[in-house]
Amino acid sequence: MSQTFNGHLLSPEIEGNYRIYPSNVSQSEVFIVRSPLNQNVLFSSCNTLTFVPFFVSEGIYISENGGDSWYGNDTCNGDPIQFHGGDPGITIDKNGTFIITRLGTSPFTGLYAHYSTNNGHTWSGQKVISTDDLERATVDSDVGPSSAYFGRTYAAWVKFASPFPLSFSYTDNGGQTWSNPQQINNPQHRSAGGDIAIGPNGEIYACWAGVTDSSPFKEVLIGFAASDNGGDSWNISENAFNVNGITGILPEKQNIRVNGLPGIAVDNTSGAFHGWIYIVTGQKELTPAGSDPDIILYRSEDGGESWSDGIRVNHDQLNNGKTQYFPTVHVDGYGGVNVIFYDDRNTTNDSTGVFLARSLDGGNNWMEMEISDHHFKPAPIGGLGQGYQGDNIDITSNDSTLFPVWMDNSTGTYQIWTGPLNFTEVNSVNENYSKGHAFNLQQNTPNPFNNSTHIGYNLLIGGYISLRVYDCMGNVVEVLVNEFKEPGYYKEEFNPSLNSSNDKYTNSIFFYNLEVNGISQIRKMVFVK
Repeated sequence: MSQTFNGHLLSPEIEGNYRIYPSNVSQSEVFIVRSPLNQNVLFSSCNTLTFVPFFVSEGIYISENGGDSWYGNDTCNGDPIQFHGGDPGITIDKNGTFIITRLGTSPFTGLYAHYSTNNGHTWSGQKVISTDDLERATVDSDVGPSSAYFGRTYAAWVKFASPFPLSFSYTDNGGQTWSNPQQINNPQHRSAGGDIAIGPNGEIYACWAGVTDSSPFKEVLIGFAASDNGGDSWNISENAFNVNGITGILPEKQNIRVNGLPGIAVDNTSGAFHGWIYIVTGQKELTPAGSDPDIILYRSEDGGESWSDGIRVNHDQLNNGKTQYFPTVHVDGYGGVNVIFYDDRNTTNDSTGVFLARSLDGGNNWMEMEISDHHFKPAPIGGLGQGYQGDNIDITSNDSTLFPVWMDNSTGTYQIWTGPLNFTEVNSVNENYSKGHAFNLQQNTPNPFNNSTHIGYNLLIGGYISLRVYDCMGNVVEVLVNEFKEPGYYKEEFNPSLNSSNDKYTNSIFFYNLEVNGISQIRKMVFVK
């Protein structure tokens, strides 16, 4: 798949896409978090749906080895199982306790929580948070040891009653009991799609969209609230900045329903952007967005007191008729701002792929890469509202790897897919661009190899290139490329057995050298016959 950096095509080494829990159950509205105690413990969830009999629940999927393998179930087993209503929110607290919130069905209308103290193998019975009619809750835990509220877990949601405020509750005992719900804001425009994040000193940051009063309830502003005392009081801006959201349907994608609801993340590292807050939305027809849906980011350097102008995250050509939607934002342990989203720039308008945009300078500049290794054609899922295909995708990270998750129906049923990205390869692309290098030569894969192998390279600028393979004596074995090439990502195949002069090679070391405009880079590979 081709990738771009501000118009240049790039590609890191991607380990490949896979389903984390293959099944015949529809999996949508996907989320993923990492344990603060063990960075190899990952917890993912989603809406799960079966039609015969009709049943909605929450998927429980866990990896204890950094995503190498997963276990779980398409149904959360916390009682009462038959009254689960999906729409999960998930977190892992300071003690490693898994917490999930979800909606209930009649007679248990409202928001309920379950907790697990054994990495999701078993779950508590439901714990009441609110009995109001409400939207899916977002959940986050304070895992900062220096915070006065270390260990507290917060849930926030929009209440479906005038004035449609953002409400919240918290637990100080791992989800066993929850505080009485409190109203955060008093909006003039009904709220939608609340999200929360915890700051470096235990601050709670919340955002939501202010939407029009009639269907399709289009997003026209983003509200923001901050609390530095565990939610006892809030500093509220009912209109932090204006937006023009994409709420509605996408006719070219079989009338799937989309939205421009905001996602929020905070830089909790000790780096140069410590404490910065980032909000992403999907917008169009409001600068810097174009006439088609784009991903727009806003940042605050002062705890939400003021906000930057919008920053266009995707760098395909403006107004090119391509669609980016469903963004989510995550700040990794290196201060990198990571935004993933659906994007059809490399396929037809009835299909889509998944892109990652990553910034190492607080959102000023972005590297983009397509992280999906195939495209799919979005389509509505029956039984969950007109045009519904799920409204969320997600990303988390540990010290070595980014873990994005998204829903993809390429198997005929929506499933959770991922494509882990190693920081070493992702950062090498950033570094080469920032240093002004014209290209990035990747390690061949597979290596060692016993038949053929592939050599990938990124050209950040066009030029005359040569790619040659040498034996350990310095003799040219094969010239793979010797021509002018435009900027882009390329992959060449090397197969020693195809050349009769190479029959003498059994177990051999080869070197391959890429030269671009007089500058060269060399790597070693091992052939095992």
